[in-house]
Amino acid sequence: AWSGDALLQGRVREVAASADPVTRTFLVKVAVEGADVPPLGATVYVAPQVLARGGVQAIKLPTSALRQEGGQTVVWVYEAKNGSATGTVRLQPVQIATADGNEAVIAAGLTPGMQVVATGVHVLAPGQVVTVYKPKTAPTPEGQALPAINNEAPAASAAAR
Repeated sequence: AWSGDALLQGRVREVAASADPVTRTFLVKVAVEGADVPPLGATVYVAPQVLARGGVQAIKLPTSALRQEGGQTVVWVYEAKNGSATGTVRLQPVQIATADGNEAVIAAGLTPGMQVVATGVHVLAPGQVVTVYKPKTAPTPEGQALPAINNEAPAASAAAR
């Protein structure tokens, strides 16, 4: 609270569906319970529990990687075959902690190092064979010098001098 150092626990009970057009902020209503509830109209500062843990590593995914299946949030996990450029995909249930812009912060269900399909999740099927996309680039000829470009203007004729 503004006038003291007391820490209060609260539970988010409502988040506005859209941002205020002037301040571009979202109205969040929090239920504070207990005997030490601040008086009506008091100013308090809030540190959301997810954001209060500074330095904690988090797994973030683009929201395009998320899919709803049977009432739960899932992602497609890529499982590479031994030394092959192809592999298969499987559904993996995940728990979302919060959103951070266009990314979702994953609370549970994934471990660091797992490869997750980020786009096209609506066209996959369990066990489907897929290939990881690698952009094609033109190879640079090795061992060969690239031709120099002659940027000099032609010599002026004697008549023009």
